[in-house]
Amino acid sequence: MTKILLVADATTVLEELAAVVDDGEREIRVARTGEVVRRLAAEFEPDLVITDSQVQNMGGFAIAFDLVHEESGGRAGHVPVLVLLDRRADVFLARRTGVEGYLVKPLDPVRLRRAVEALLAGGTFRDGSFTPITVAAS
Repeated sequence: MTKILLVADATTVLEELAAVVDDGEREIRVARTGEVVRRLAAEFEPDLVITDSQVQNMGGFAIAFDLVHEESGGRAGHVPVLVLLDRRADVFLARRTGVEGYLVKPLDPVRLRRAVEALLAGGTFRDGSFTPITVAAS
């Protein structure tokens, strides 16, 4: 059974995420603060962490860094992270943290499903929905 840890302090975000990713075959756990993610990740051993970029006093990027440090210190295994970005400018931060995936809000169920499936398959997902279109000169 696939395990997914959802991290957000907003109930509406958690409900939206759960509605999209819970296919009846997955075990879903929820964290409402970033401070508990490390402990929950160690106990639950998720296959994927999906975190909002703004989570009380420890946001999505800090959560991702914390998980990476636990892995590099040999205290935990690798877990892919999908960060939900509030704005396009946050793409720079997402790339710098080295997370496996990011999505820019507002959330779209189709893009979210694609991102989840890509990360669970061992890949990456970079939200290109706000990438400028290149037009060839004629």
